[in-house]
Amino acid sequence: MNIVVTGGAGFIGSNFVYYLLKHRPADRVICYDALTYAGNLHTLEAARKNENFTFVRGDIADREAVASLFRQEKPEVVVNFAAESHVDRSIETPDIFLKTNVLGTQVLMDACRQFGIRRYHQVSTDEVYGDLPLDRPDLFFTETTNLHTSSPYSASKAGADLLTLAYHRTYGLPVTVSRCSNNYGPYHFPEKLIPLMIINALQDKKLPVYGAGENVRDWLYVEDHCAAIDLILQKGKVGEIYNIGGHNERRNIDVVKIILKELGKPESLIEHVTDRKGHDRRYAIDPTKIHRELGWLPQTKFDVGIKATIEWYLTHRQWWETIISGEYRNYYARMYDER
Repeated sequence: MNIVVTGGAGFIGSNFVYYLLKHRPADRVICYDALTYAGNLHTLEAARKNENFTFVRGDIADREAVASLFRQEKPEVVVNFAAESHVDRSIETPDIFLKTNVLGTQVLMDACRQFGIRRYHQVSTDEVYGDLPLDRPDLFFTETTNLHTSSPYSASKAGADLLTLAYHRTYGLPVTVSRCSNNYGPYHFPEKLIPLMIINALQDKKLPVYGAGENVRDWLYVEDHCAAIDLILQKGKVGEIYNIGGHNERRNIDVVKIILKELGKPESLIEHVTDRKGHDRRYAIDPTKIHRELGWLPQTKFDVGIKATIEWYLTHRQWWETIISGEYRNYYARMYDER
């Protein structure tokens, strides 16, 4: 089977590429990525040594490039991770998020209709549901929770979800949608909470925490997320939404303190900064549906996953140092822009 993974040079996408190469050795995996700021070709160095892996640089919003990809690679399955995903950036430049996350999704699905595919899977986020009150730990997001977005980013993802489901109903496109809680693990771009805190702590820099750090997130180890998506592709019902949650709720401030403790660094490095506009208070996913229908449950407890993640950043300093220095962008220029 030929599987196109869009956004496969990013955090979750690259982990999914490696998951497929390990667990589906007979399949061909084609990574399609525009290599914007969060895409890192260094992340795929090991994958590029595998004869069943192909990398193609391109933008999902570019119709001609996407059509060329489909003609050449003849995919049977498309898994769309490609997205602008940083909330702060979406507040500053919302138009980029609409172009990639909504129009790019449309372009991909139009190509799926034209060339014919077995499954189109849209990778979404729990942020499309808005947030939950901190004083109601009994409340969780389910697949039927109303969409209530808080940022241009989450609004663009909700729009893509609705468009995906509409293409199924209108055109009969075989689609599935998954909405996950906050991922963490290897290859996480340094602007996100956990890698930023790890890297700053390693450099004895201040650890910026929004407000009092009381915001709660449900943390999902990235490999568990990959396993869930693969299961949806194999057994998921077409036209359905599946929530993927980690059952690992933590306050941001507690996550930061765990990282400092593991690294032997003082809590005096914590610096509370002005809170983000429209900052969601709590995310918490109920994964009952995917467990009941497909048998999936997260396998990695947060205490185990966070130690493994910290260890990964300790042993892969060159990977994140090239990002912080900007050298990884120069590498792309040498590989592509200057040719």
